[in-house]
Amino acid sequence: MRRKDKNAAAILAFLGGFIGLHRFYVGQIGLGIVYSMLFFAFGFSIILGILDGIIFLTMDDEVFDAKYNRTRQYHRERYDRGRRRDTDFDRSPQNRRSYRRDRSRTRPSSAPFPAKQRRTRRSSKRLKNNPFKQAGIKKFKEFDIEAAIKDFEQALKVDPNDLTIHFNLGCAYSQTEQAEKAFYHIARAVEMGFNDFSRIDDHDALAYMRIQPQWEQFKENGYTLNKKIAAPKENLLDDDLLLQQLKKLNELKDKGLITEREFLEQKTKLSK
Repeated sequence: MRRKDKNAAAILAFLGGFIGLHRFYVGQIGLGIVYSMLFFAFGFSIILGILDGIIFLTMDDEVFDAKYNRTRQYHRERYDRGRRRDTDFDRSPQNRRSYRRDRSRTRPSSAPFPAKQRRTRRSSKRLKNNPFKQAGIKKFKEFDIEAAIKDFEQALKVDPNDLTIHFNLGCAYSQTEQAEKAFYHIARAVEMGFNDFSRIDDHDALAYMRIQPQWEQFKENGYTLNKKIAAPKENLLDDDLLLQQLKKLNELKDKGLITEREFLEQKTKLSK
């Protein structure tokens, strides 16, 4: 390929730059056609040609050659220079010893990754493959609790054995004052291996769950539902009054003040 001369390119830019002669000369055929079209359409490519001519004249020879004389031989010479430099470095005895020493230090063990690293990779893969979990966490942080619950429920369908989803669901249900579901999902997280019990005791999102009457029994059970938690009596005052009335009826019957039939009738009325 013939070598381009920057002075010739500058002269062509001054004389015929308006139709892109200098661009054709340096091998930029497409740009030359654009100059021609601009000239016939608008006429302002004359200014572009003059500017290009000035740039060519002030450009350093090496810069011009690097931009417009990149022949196959030019690239081949650059490649050979780089190869020689790398080869000279690798052949030195000091670098060969350093290479062997570094390689022995980084030799892989029988296991491809340490156990902790393998767990981290599995966890990140699980999170990446469960977009509902990520969406739920984001909505929970934005206090869109109802939407977060829907995403967490969908996330459980993807991975029902993810204890963090159960814990997050327990927090979300506690936030919406759905105590029964909150207890269930916290218990499921603990059964699957969640053992940060101080977090259950202190987490702000679980405050509603901790004020429930069954909380102490739940905590005594090891934060699980293995033992049935008795529902609290809702009206203890009425129960005490009923016992007193039945006791009084029984005393009246024992003293003979009412018959057995009257005793049974009054007892039936009190039980209703």
